[in-house]
Amino acid sequence: MITARAPGRVNLIGDHTDYTGGLVLPMAIDLATTVEGEPGGDTVVLSSADEGSEAVVPLDVADPPSVSPPWARYVAGVVAVMRPAGGLRGSVSTTLPLGAGLSSSAALEVAVALALGFDGTPLALAHLCQSAEQVASGVPCGIMDQLASAAGVEGHALLIDCTSLDVTPVRMPDAVDVWVVHSGVPRGLAGSAYADRRAECDEAAARIGPLRAATVADASSLSDPLLRRRARHVVTENERVGAFADALTAGDIDELGPLMTASHASLRDDFEVSIPVLDELVDRLAATPGVIGARLTGAGFGGCVVALAHPGATLSPGARRVRAATGASLTTQ
Repeated sequence: MITARAPGRVNLIGDHTDYTGGLVLPMAIDLATTVEGEPGGDTVVLSSADEGSEAVVPLDVADPPSVSPPWARYVAGVVAVMRPAGGLRGSVSTTLPLGAGLSSSAALEVAVALALGFDGTPLALAHLCQSAEQVASGVPCGIMDQLASAAGVEGHALLIDCTSLDVTPVRMPDAVDVWVVHSGVPRGLAGSAYADRRAECDEAAARIGPLRAATVADASSLSDPLLRRRARHVVTENERVGAFADALTAGDIDELGPLMTASHASLRDDFEVSIPVLDELVDRLAATPGVIGARLTGAGFGGCVVALAHPGATLSPGARRVRAATGASLTTQ
């Protein structure tokens, strides 16, 4: 019997920058997806405590997006990309809220890959599972979610340069608690404008060069106002990620809130991925005594808000404190 466990992640700052080769600062969290089962056979069969139907995926699956039920498509994506030597019969359980923007799909992919015998570096695991998600969902996602799940370090966020793929652990100060609050609106990237945003960034890069190396002046030179806003978000968000990581390292807690506020405003105004319920939640949290700052986390269009707070702060009902956790693991018995 094998047990594979993969954490979700919360992104502290740096959204819609990974697929442009930029900087992100996620952390793996102490909410995770677990796959338990017995290897063997020529099919992957997984039941789920949260879904009504089993995932039944043959090892020669050819069209993952056509697999039913929908959650099984992520399993099929892993099988299609990995082509494991044998199947698996078992179950899936999770403590992650589904559709909340905390990378439940990436955690499932990473756990399934490990359960099916993946043996390699966290970066190789992340690449495999990124490809699996793209195959399964059609969403041209970056590598942040899968890499955070695979490479998490307890007590640390991860500063990831999505051009070099260097991962630098950044210790979370004891004087900062991390909270997530669900907006109540499920987030589904396949049904969102995520692919449109990526295409707009690609077009901006075609005109001014890679956004990872671009400046605010470069972004301002774009004649198309929509592309100008998209590029401006990416350029300024990269700057905020670097400043945020530096502030965490130095223990400059007072610097974190303004950076989160500016990040959310940029995602709302320049990248247009926020929605009113997220804006209202961010404003309410930011006005709560003891809260350092708040912003949407993940790709937007719904899902969760992340808030940083001083220890002892009381947040709204439904808020959940999360801790920085270690990355994915596999055990056998």
